[in-house]
Amino acid sequence: MWPRAVRRLLLLNHRGGHCGVLAAGANFKATYRSISEFTKTYHEGLYPGHIPTTVLQKGLLAIGSGVAALQDPYRHDMVAVLGETTGHLALVKLRDGMRNDPEGYAILTERPRIRLSTLDLNRMSSMPDGSFGREYLRFLDDNHVTPDSRADVKFVDDEELAYVMQRYREVHDFLHTLLGMPTNMLGEVAVKWFEAANTGLPMCALGAVLGPLRLKPSHLQTLFKSLGPWALQNGRKARCILDVFYERRWEQSVEDLREELDIEPPPVIVVTSQKSTTH
Repeated sequence: MWPRAVRRLLLLNHRGGHCGVLAAGANFKATYRSISEFTKTYHEGLYPGHIPTTVLQKGLLAIGSGVAALQDPYRHDMVAVLGETTGHLALVKLRDGMRNDPEGYAILTERPRIRLSTLDLNRMSSMPDGSFGREYLRFLDDNHVTPDSRADVKFVDDEELAYVMQRYREVHDFLHTLLGMPTNMLGEVAVKWFEAANTGLPMCALGAVLGPLRLKPSHLQTLFKSLGPWALQNGRKARCILDVFYERRWEQSVEDLREELDIEPPPVIVVTSQKSTTH
């Protein structure tokens, strides 16, 4: 007999083809609660907050969250679920790369988390302009974002891979800082192009493909003529973004860190002029 969560998802997906998929996105919270209830009843999680799911459940969750994220790219909760339910193979490759890199291995061993409670904000604010710590803090202030907005991973069925996904999620703003990109739509799309080339995560590739649909013509021209090629080229050649212990680089200059990671400065300056997102 199908679990109640799966029956709900199948029913939503069955209602009239595309309309059924839209219903899955619109009713995602109800479906999510059903899966959570099923998990509490029948399973023990692999880590705090873990929600075990079958392949079918993951597929249907991916459809529902993908549709919801496409309708509203600022639904970072839907983007998070999409990443967790589609990224297994990429996460395995990223984890193996971290294991074979001294700095990446240290991250896997120590499991640092990026939260306001783990940051020395007073120390970072006193660092010189141009230092990674000071510029990261400036990025948070200028774009009105906080590392505490990052949702915890729930649907990855491996404890170590779940941490890899969490780490990717939490270093995203570090990448914004290194690339010099704000959190408006153009900046987010440019970062997604870089991340897609660097990490291979399907969620990033989907965002790179669909994100331009939300851009106005002038920003599309900037993306395709300069920012896009720059992001793809640098994403491919740069060191893996998960192999860097950023918390030990606060005093290093952004310029030096870019050079170490083989990331070139952006070809154009993107200003924060559009709606910001907690992405």
